[in-house]
Amino acid sequence: MRSFVGLASVVVAATVYLYLVSLYLPPGPPKHIQTATETQHAASVEGVEMSAENSEDTRSRLKFPSNLEDLRELSELLQFYKTEHTAYVLLLFCSAYLYKQSFAIPGSSFLNILAGAIFGLSQGLLLACVLTTVGSTMCYLLSQAFGKRHIVNLFPEKVAMLQSKVEDNKDCLFFFLLFLRFFPMTPNWFLNMSAPVVNIPVSFFFCSVFIGLLPYNFICVQTGVMLAEVSSLDHLFSWQRLAQLLAIACTALLPGMLVRCYSQRCLKGTETHEHNGFTANKKVQ
Repeated sequence: MRSFVGLASVVVAATVYLYLVSLYLPPGPPKHIQTATETQHAASVEGVEMSAENSEDTRSRLKFPSNLEDLRELSELLQFYKTEHTAYVLLLFCSAYLYKQSFAIPGSSFLNILAGAIFGLSQGLLLACVLTTVGSTMCYLLSQAFGKRHIVNLFPEKVAMLQSKVEDNKDCLFFFLLFLRFFPMTPNWFLNMSAPVVNIPVSFFFCSVFIGLLPYNFICVQTGVMLAEVSSLDHLFSWQRLAQLLAIACTALLPGMLVRCYSQRCLKGTETHEHNGFTANKKVQ
């Protein structure tokens, strides 16, 4: 009960914070105006200020995107603000991203695409990688503090399977974690929540998220840069893209296999040496 109350308190506090940040949203462009350039031109010609009603309408458009249309509308809105309110857009985007990641809310790919559309390829990729890593680590810490027992009760079979895989790959755990991130057969949100349950060290977790999700984040951010040309989000998960991720995942798994083989050889060599030493001592006696 105490863990549930603690987690609920954190969720409520984070939600109130995100709402308060959104209240500082300056008046935005009318919905029918599509670009920041057109909006600024119209404002300079007509010389009128945005009304309180328009500000309220703009705030209602500020929501987590769930489809391509929402993504494009939000991208145009934030690009309008970025010209004169860069710090605010950055704060709002980081707050929303960390909120989603910390509480394991699916849909981070939309925010990665949005990062590319707003900040460009290089800045968007850096931002997506840092926010993904920090947000996932916050989810890890929240799970460690409040959710271990609940996660085991909700997903007993998945947790047991992951625990078994971690035990089997404990000699090359970091490379195994990279493989899971490069080609996520297990959802990332579940890995973030269950990692402390199966005793994955936070240092391994942090580094594996930053490196392991780099290719996926790059694909999403690159899609965001070309958002105007994308007709469907199916381009994000095409067979070619999945094949690239699979190849990267196999490459990440290869060092782990080599470490395991080397460890097994060393172990066999040690056992043989000890056995021969014991036999020799027995003969001398």
